[in-house]
Amino acid sequence: MKRMGMVIGVKPEKLDDYKRLHAAVWPDVLAQIAKSNICSCTIFLREPENLLFGCWEYHGTDFKGDMARMAQDPRTQEWWTFTDPCQSPLPSRAEGEQWAPMIEVFHTD
Repeated sequence: MKRMGMVIGVKPEKLDDYKRLHAAVWPDVLAQIAKSNICSCTIFLREPENLLFGCWEYHGTDFKGDMARMAQDPRTQEWWTFTDPCQSPLPSRAEGEQWAPMIEVFHTD
C-alpha cells in the first residue's frame, strides 16, 4: 500500500459547484476509483486560498496502468467534464498533469 497526495486550486466562482458535485459523487465514478485500487480517498479544501488537497491509499501494483484505465472509463471522463472546469491547476505541475503530486515527508500510525 502506498499513501498518495496531490494538490490543485479551485476557482472561487466554481467552489459551490465543486462542493455540490462531491456531495453526491456518481456511483459509477466511485466504483471506478475502487476498481483502480484506490481506497480511503479524501479531498480537503483550504480557504481562502482555494486549494484542494487530495489523499488516498493505493493498493495496486501498476499505478500508471490503473490511472490509464480510469482515464479511459467513459463515465469518469463525463465526470471530469464537470469537475475539471472548477479546478485551477498549479503552474508548477508537470506537463499533462491536472493535479500536482506531492511527496510524503512524514507519516505516523
